[in-house]
Amino acid sequence: MDPLVILLVVAALVVVFLVASTVRIVPQARRYNIERFGRYRRTLQPGLNFVVPVADRVNTRLDVREQVYSSDPRPVITEDNLVVNIDTVLYYQITDPRAAAYEVADYLQAIDQLTVTTLRNVIGSMDLEETLTSREEINSRLRAVLDDATGKWGIRVNRVEIKAIDPPSTIKEAMEKQMRAERDKRAAILHAEGERQAKILTAEGTKQKDILEAQGAQQAMILRADGEAKAVELVFQAVHRNNADPKVLAYKYLETLPSLASSDNNTFWVIPGELTEAVRTVTRAFGDQPADGAARSAQPEEAAEGGTEARGAADEGGTPALEARHAPMPAETAAAADEAVKQAAAAVSDAKAEAQAAESPRRAAPGG
Repeated sequence: MDPLVILLVVAALVVVFLVASTVRIVPQARRYNIERFGRYRRTLQPGLNFVVPVADRVNTRLDVREQVYSSDPRPVITEDNLVVNIDTVLYYQITDPRAAAYEVADYLQAIDQLTVTTLRNVIGSMDLEETLTSREEINSRLRAVLDDATGKWGIRVNRVEIKAIDPPSTIKEAMEKQMRAERDKRAAILHAEGERQAKILTAEGTKQKDILEAQGAQQAMILRADGEAKAVELVFQAVHRNNADPKVLAYKYLETLPSLASSDNNTFWVIPGELTEAVRTVTRAFGDQPADGAARSAQPEEAAEGGTEARGAADEGGTPALEARHAPMPAETAAAADEAVKQAAAAVSDAKAEAQAAESPRRAAPGG
């Protein structure tokens, strides 16, 4: 082979090597730290960059995007001497590639150890109950300490989150029992409140019902009393308007007597004292009539007691005159009246007998 060709090939390869060593293409969100003869020279930005071949070299390649770091569970002792395992999640971002590469040997390990020591200081001043309910406070204190310590390392801690807090199994069982008892207590309280409210509503409903029923009964009694009063008033007016004879009233009285003993529950019946007088009045009215049917002159006493009809008549001079007259009673009417009196007397006798028969067993019984 021609030595000139070999020389040209070697020269071309050297040129390609030099060009490749001179050009550095940095991707987006990446930073390259350049050292010249072992000393930091500069940091390459994203895009096309040129370096001195052989003299410059890339020391570290860093990603400046926000990173997520999850630590392993670490045991931490609380103020009440309980060991809990806590694992955290850390969100950080490299802001100074030079400091991140040269100010700390391993920034992830440094952040992890700093997180553990800060957690022990923070959790050591809290009891278990406060630890479980104060996550936001713990996160804020962790972020403040880490952000202050990692600032000189060229790292910014954006957020620190506690992923889990695991107390011992015995504490978990005790907490579950406590929560179950608390839920049972709330359920019992709610049930009692519901029963109390139901009883109150039921009592109010019963009260309103009794009030409405009492008002309805009161209105019914008032209306019934008004009706009875009006009925008595109408009967009273009819009697006075028609000027009823006392014999008619006595006869109606005798007709009412049998209904007094008609009930099945009546075991004792009192004969009113007016019965004899009523029978006497009816007897005089229907039994004391003349045989020939002639009219008799009425005495003043019989006119007032036996039901004579008094009517006032005015003569031509304006002087009123009182006339008392007895109309003759036919034989059929007298016989019917006698039969009615006999039936009334028989009904009274039957009622008295039934009352005595019902009363005699009661008297014969002990203590009667």
